[in-house]
Amino acid sequence: MSKRIAILGSTGSIGTQALEVVDAHPGQFEVEVLTANNNVELLIEQAKKYHPNTIVIGNEDKYQQLSDALRDCDVKVYAGNDAIAQVVQISSIDVVLTAMVGFSGLLPTINAIKAGKQIALANKETLVVAGDIITKLALENKVSILPVDSEHSAIFQCLAGEFHNPIEKIILTASGGPFRGKKLDFLRKVTRCQALNHPNWSMGDKITIDSASMMNKGLEAIEARWLFNVKPDDIEVVVHPQSIVHSLVQFEDGSIKAQLGLPDMRLPIQYAMTFPQRYKSDFPRFNFMDYPELTFEKVDVKVFKNLDLAYQAMHKGGNMPCILNAANEVAVDGFLKQRIGFVEMSDVIEKTMMKASLVNHPSLDDYIQSNAEARAIAEEIINAR
Repeated sequence: MSKRIAILGSTGSIGTQALEVVDAHPGQFEVEVLTANNNVELLIEQAKKYHPNTIVIGNEDKYQQLSDALRDCDVKVYAGNDAIAQVVQISSIDVVLTAMVGFSGLLPTINAIKAGKQIALANKETLVVAGDIITKLALENKVSILPVDSEHSAIFQCLAGEFHNPIEKIILTASGGPFRGKKLDFLRKVTRCQALNHPNWSMGDKITIDSASMMNKGLEAIEARWLFNVKPDDIEVVVHPQSIVHSLVQFEDGSIKAQLGLPDMRLPIQYAMTFPQRYKSDFPRFNFMDYPELTFEKVDVKVFKNLDLAYQAMHKGGNMPCILNAANEVAVDGFLKQRIGFVEMSDVIEKTMMKASLVNHPSLDDYIQSNAEARAIAEEIINAR
């Protein structure tokens, strides 16, 4: 039987590549739901091509345009974030691929888990913000959370057949982004265009900036802590410029497993969508002779302070990772709009973490309030600069 999928964020980088996976395997998947935040033109194209049961545009101002364009199509059309959070419960859905950006992915993921849907998780912020709630809900509802991030997919693949063997250490690899090896004086002058020029990966603006600032790796460390039930000190980050070794797992006997491949997000997307099977693909193959040297370096956390801030948040626990994430989303938006400089993003995040209210055992409402409070504080800090 074909798998019936919902793709939340179908017009973004992960969403469009997921649809490439669908195209590559005719008959294996049915697209039940597509959602987008703002890109109504591409969403219309996707709706006409894949004939989903339901589509949702987050920006309610775009509803009429979407509805008019699809008037002759047999598709239900909705708008608004509440609608996105509700459509994941449709009974015909088997797998929900959450590829929304930032905090917005939290409530739809919670609802999908409560509805018993298998989760293909590309929205790392969901676990960063409320990992305790998400993992508990998944256990209660017997729902699998399959990672889509290349690093977490690598760890997941390394753990196949090893789930009862204790992990000694997880090693997350980082490309180092466009500013690997640079010093603070250089970073203070970085432009928006420079920061969006990633050497290995093609991603959306927000995650590309996170990669350049190393915040992405900090968020991934927090995500790994919840996905694989490990302690913060058992997660190590190393810079691997070639982006061939996607991550590694060290077991208590000292043995290390790694997953390798070319930097192509379609592979981890497909693995999450087809698990526990591996479908044949025509993706380009890795050749060792093309990469005679695979190198590894230590992260300079004095220069890339965001990684250290993420570990601080992870150690502090409670709602602090939620505060970190909210402040980062505001800071990245501020940098992209050229309101603050590249290095100033870390200053905004650190000051927000110091000012926001710490809740040691937060509820979902606490997380929602913490997100709003941290965003307001971060905005205030930016405005005062």
